Formats: sequence, structure tokens, C-alpha cells
Amino acid sequence: MAKKPTKSSASPLNTFSEIPTQKPGAKPITGLQKQAGKVVGYQLSDGQIVEKTAAIQMARQGAIAGVGIATRSGTEYLKSLPDQSGTNNLTNLPTV
Repeated sequence: MAKKPTKSSASPLNTFSEIPTQKPGAKPITGLQKQAGKVVGYQLSDGQIVEKTAAIQMARQGAIAGVGIATRSGTEYLKSLPDQSGTNNLTNLPTV
């Protein structure tokens, strides 16, 4: 079951609309698939490329590790959960 983030003005979690509960065996995202500079899909740790809307559904089901769901201008997208490492942020991942 996905959780609604606890929002406080100082919390980085306030940018998420949903933080899914990660299931055992959830795969992290290792690369981004882009088209005209925009993310259209994600590469998972097993090499599978997943289209953006399918990845959001997978994340909602707990199958993708380390991400939450955010919304900008009415469009949902995946966003890295905050942690102590910047190397696993989606914006730092290679384009595949």
C-alpha cells in the first residue's frame, strides 16, 4: 500500500504525491531513456527498458526501488527518494 508523504515545509518529501512501499526484489533504475531531452522510459537493473507510464505503475506496485511519484503541471513522473547519496539520483543516471 502506498503512503502519502508527511508534509512539512522543511521536508524534501513534500514534493512527492505518493511514496510506494517497496517490495522485496524491487529493481532500481540504472539509466534513463530520453527523447528530445525528456525522459520517456527507464532502464532497470536487470537491463529491461520500461516506458514512463508503465514504470510509474510498477513503482506504485512496489516493483521499482528508491523512487516516489511526483506531479508537475498535472503530469506524473518518478523521482528519487532522498538519501545520503547523490549518485543514485535519477538526474545523475546515464542516458541509454
